[in-house]
Amino acid sequence: MGATGAARKLASAAALGGGGLSVLGGGLYGVLVLEAKFARRIIGNATESALDSTGWYGRGRPGPAIRIALLGDSSAAGYGVERVEDTTGAHLATGVAAQADRRVHLRSFAKVGAQSSALADQADAAIGTHPDLAVVLIGANDVTHTVLPSASVRHLAEGVRRLREAGIQVVVGTCPDLGTIRPIPPPLKQVAREWSRRLAAAQTITVVENGGRSVSLGDILGPEFDAAPAVLFGPDRFHPSADGYRQLASVLIPSCLAALDLLPDDEALPEPRRREGILPVAAAAVRAARTPGTEVDGTEVGGNQRGLRGRWVELRHRRRRPATDAESPGEHEDHETAAGPAPSSGE
Repeated sequence: MGATGAARKLASAAALGGGGLSVLGGGLYGVLVLEAKFARRIIGNATESALDSTGWYGRGRPGPAIRIALLGDSSAAGYGVERVEDTTGAHLATGVAAQADRRVHLRSFAKVGAQSSALADQADAAIGTHPDLAVVLIGANDVTHTVLPSASVRHLAEGVRRLREAGIQVVVGTCPDLGTIRPIPPPLKQVAREWSRRLAAAQTITVVENGGRSVSLGDILGPEFDAAPAVLFGPDRFHPSADGYRQLASVLIPSCLAALDLLPDDEALPEPRRREGILPVAAAAVRAARTPGTEVDGTEVGGNQRGLRGRWVELRHRRRRPATDAESPGEHEDHETAAGPAPSSGE
């Protein structure tokens, strides 16, 4: 079975409540179980809390404020850095504020060690704060804990659906390519890469089907890890460093602006010269999983959302925005205060 068919079948199995193991093969799953145990023995488990990036950004900029909820795992929480300004949330909120020229209030619900099964509770908590946008980063822990991919995708679908039903825009950063993690040796590295790419493709399909847009993280940090592992890797050699989280946020910011309808008019339509266009969702999902920064979002062709090969989507390679030095979050902004206590970001 080709990659496109496998991704489509995996997403369908998740939607129907099936196991989805046959898509990957029992042999591959068995190898992954051994790989995951080996990798976790080398890397260890993250047991500490991350710094909380909840707060106000873009101080001094005009309103109305943009409210962003950040959901997911340690990559969303920014685990391992020593300054809150170096977290994913701080880079993301600062970048959106700078590009939109608006104040931003970011509230982090992300937890170190979270798997996709945690998204339901995180989504419910986020809905209560009435954000304009929810950004979700999830999936890596499902791979390293050998959660069946169909179960991972099913949990993600439920979380995205709840958020969209509440009128919240959703951007999901799909599972990163775990084949870039240096402590995992070959041939197990290739197994991790295959598994994470297939999960990312299936995540893309289910995100679009439930009204969100996906952004491929792919091997966005891979070249940087290879060139400067001491800079882009954190102390545990698994989580990104401060520069790594900055790179991660830079991929997400353009799609966040698109979801909020804050991009210039000249970026409204796909640009063929940038290898952008309209495709069936499964084909776009496989292509996106291999190319970091690729955004996939639902669209229509001739007034129809679906063609013979499924849901129509736009595949985009959004222009990166200039990097901005991340701010530290403020507790108050123009006499406005974030409602309620900040959630713990520990396991």
